[in-house]
Amino acid sequence: QVQLVESGGGLVQPGGSLRLSCAASGSIFRFRRMHWYRQAPGKQRELVADITPLGGSTNYADSVKGRFTISRDNVKNTVYLQMDNLKSEDTAVYFCDDGFNSGQGTQVTVSS
Repeated sequence: QVQLVESGGGLVQPGGSLRLSCAASGSIFRFRRMHWYRQAPGKQRELVADITPLGGSTNYADSVKGRFTISRDNVKNTVYLQMDNLKSEDTAVYFCDDGFNSGQGTQVTVSS
């Protein structure tokens, strides 16, 4: 069973930045496409970004294009989400997911 543990969330002002991390256990991380999802109160979970196993291809939701960057380090078994120019509508719990497992999430709150 793969365990995914997110970190890096917090409270930030609009226009600020945060970097989320997701550490994976086990040895199959480097073979899996990784995803970041988010879920805001009263809303459905939405896909924010994903990245192929070797990191050669990424995809982003239209709402975050140009502001968020997904990356991964297959030596550290970690996937990252760099979030810049944050907006209030980015407030949500952010989860990483490998297609089979999901972490517990980390809260991101964007507020002045």
